[in-house]
Amino acid sequence: MHKYDFTLILAASLELTEDLADALFAAGCDDGTPGTCKGVFAIDFHREAPSLEAAIRSAIEDVRTAGYEVARVEMEAEAVLQTD
Repeated sequence: MHKYDFTLILAASLELTEDLADALFAAGCDDGTPGTCKGVFAIDFHREAPSLEAAIRSAIEDVRTAGYEVARVEMEAEAVLQTD
């Protein structure tokens, strides 16, 4: 399996709190680093999966399990080119 790097931008404008970080961790986002910048809440993932699509889908599902919605996915062009 490969490790894929991408960022999920959450739909809501949230403040990063310990409770929110704990909820994401408990939902399976333990391979993600949450943060906020200018009111945008993002989680940088470094997820191991059989494919980029599987990595992104599973991360979105984990965020939804925590009770939040994803607005979009962002990634560097190199990450897309490295998929096998």
